[in-house]
Amino acid sequence: MTKGQKKTFYRIIAAFLLLVPIVLAEHLEVFSSWSPVVILLLYLIPYVIIGYDIVWKAVRNICHGQVFDENFLMLLATIGALVIGEYAEAVAVMLFYQIGELFQSYAVGKSRQSISDMMELCPEYANLEQDGELVRVDPDEVSVGDIIVIKPGERVPVDGVVLSGESFLDTAALTGESVPRRAAAGDEVISGCVNGSGTLRVSVTKEFEASTVAKILELVENAGSRKAKSENFITKFAKYYTPVVTIGAAALAIIPPLFFSLDWFTWLYRACTFLVISCPCALVISVPLGFFGGIGAASRIGVLVKGSNYLETMAHVTTFAMDKTGTLTKGVFTVTKVLPQGISAEELLELAAHGEAYSNHPVATAVKTANQRPVALERVREAEEIAGHGIRVWIDGQEVLLGNEKLLAKHSVLVVPCHEAGTVIYVAKNGTYLGAIVISDEVKEGAKEAISEMRAAGVKKFVMLTGDRNTVAEAVAEELGVDEVFSELLPQHKTERVEELLDNQAKNEFLAFVGDGMNDAPVLTRADVGIAMGSLGSDAAIEAADIVLMDDEIGKIAKTVRIARKTLLVVKENIVFALSVKLLVLLLGALGIANMWAAVFADVGVSVIAILNSMRMLNYRG
Repeated sequence: MTKGQKKTFYRIIAAFLLLVPIVLAEHLEVFSSWSPVVILLLYLIPYVIIGYDIVWKAVRNICHGQVFDENFLMLLATIGALVIGEYAEAVAVMLFYQIGELFQSYAVGKSRQSISDMMELCPEYANLEQDGELVRVDPDEVSVGDIIVIKPGERVPVDGVVLSGESFLDTAALTGESVPRRAAAGDEVISGCVNGSGTLRVSVTKEFEASTVAKILELVENAGSRKAKSENFITKFAKYYTPVVTIGAAALAIIPPLFFSLDWFTWLYRACTFLVISCPCALVISVPLGFFGGIGAASRIGVLVKGSNYLETMAHVTTFAMDKTGTLTKGVFTVTKVLPQGISAEELLELAAHGEAYSNHPVATAVKTANQRPVALERVREAEEIAGHGIRVWIDGQEVLLGNEKLLAKHSVLVVPCHEAGTVIYVAKNGTYLGAIVISDEVKEGAKEAISEMRAAGVKKFVMLTGDRNTVAEAVAEELGVDEVFSELLPQHKTERVEELLDNQAKNEFLAFVGDGMNDAPVLTRADVGIAMGSLGSDAAIEAADIVLMDDEIGKIAKTVRIARKTLLVVKENIVFALSVKLLVLLLGALGIANMWAAVFADVGVSVIAILNSMRMLNYRG
């Protein structure tokens, strides 16, 4: 418990211990000869102990023009009960109200815990290397290019690249994964991770304000400001509901005695009961609490949801548009087939590796990795890259062509067409065709299962958008079970396709786009929900996406869908249950069937049940 919660708890105990003997004494007629004023003063002691803060809030809000809220209703109802001599019920209403508030405070604290745990990502200091010595400074004092040292057990303060040392980083707080990641010279390290047993010397690549941890903390802090439609509905509902029931209670107290000569005491009691019943606490608290629980459940599996509105939209997503490279596939190219003609496969790879010697393109890297023979750079001369076609290079004074069919056709070289799925590099030397090399991007492990899980969660359609060749895209789509494929797309074409899909969506159905968060930023923004994959340390992902997966595990999307739908179900259950019980007891109270104790249940009891229902999300894992 927090300090404030403990204080409320002790007040509840004190008020209860005072109230019980007073009620017993009155029941045993100990007070029969006492003055009514003395009896009232006795009851006012526990009333003030348990309710002084409610009275103060109500008076303060009235002075600021904020009359109609739950504090005002409680004050009005309990004062009315005291006026008509129902002292025990007045104190009991305030007592049970505070019990409900304490329970609510505890529940909200628990639901925020997984989110607030992320705030612990913030590093306290950085070990800055200056003149051969280490100086402890604030992370925001570190600049790009500075050298910092991260000792075992310390949190990485800013993003950077390892210069020396080797260790394992605990990324659980960022990704939800318990398996440490290895970091050695040349590897990037992300702020917020915890260093393991080794010491790392790191060159800073981003200042603290631009680092991963700073952006995540900003998103966590702002997540509560983006309300779901259900929350906005409840806020507006309470705004009009409270004055309406207050006027209704006043009418209930005045009209029957005034116009029908009925008993003032009876109808004033019913009006006070009506006020207690009408308190909107169950709705005002349980709805946002349900969404907080959902956001917290997502954060525990390494998924950052920027606001409850995105979680609510995610619950209605029926179509997923997905990027291919880096999302459905690993984004790591490997040579899958070598098709030589007139030479050996080893000779073909060696020739291609020399031709790609000066290129850092992923396709070139795949060729050089597959080549088992040493590359002599002095053999390579006059390399010329031809955009959209390939490379023309001279090796040992002989012209070598590496590229697509268009390149070889342009130089009048006849090729044997290759229809293998993947990127095909045709190779020719001095006008003679020597064969083809097929390079493919591997499908991610678990991608097919993830799509099946999303279908099971209620997603109807999957569309793949990619800039890759049609044959490659079709092969991946067939392997994964994707419904529709659009290939050879530029970034602007992806946006156009997403807009077409959005136009064809049915009412109350939404579209989510899943991308790597770099080239897909425009589409992430345009979709109903943008989900960034593989975005640990990606600025574009954090800025453009609505939901960020802190690693590239595609299986977490299905879990997020289930969390979103479960959250919305819990919220709807709370709304229907609270309104149904309140309307029923309001009607019974107006008819004189329900007394003040039933009113307490309709207020505090319903609130506690709704809060308990919302708390189910705290342990929900999708």
